[in-house]
Amino acid sequence: MDCEITPEDLKSLLESNSDIVVLDCRESWEFETAKIAGSRHIPMNEIPARFQQELDAEKHIVVVCHHGVRSMNVTMWLRRQGLEKVQSLSGGIDLWARLVDPKVPLY
Repeated sequence: MDCEITPEDLKSLLESNSDIVVLDCRESWEFETAKIAGSRHIPMNEIPARFQQELDAEKHIVVVCHHGVRSMNVTMWLRRQGLEKVQSLSGGIDLWARLVDPKVPLY
């Protein structure tokens, strides 16, 4: 599985498969400003303490941040912890808003 997924590919997966977990790793104010409907919020700095209790290693997880840098760091860290089905959203919420859902605010 690639480390990144495009916004268009994530949209297709969400439309066809409700078993995808969208994990937003941004700060709370960012999550409140703009989010993908149905996404789960765990700020990046809280993931080490919370991932074992809150994430299912068997599920396909797509990590989201603003532009894709933090989400790639979280993706690689989670993969090192043994979660194999984790991908980072390429371009983050910003590219999602530009290509998939223009109702999501840009910031």
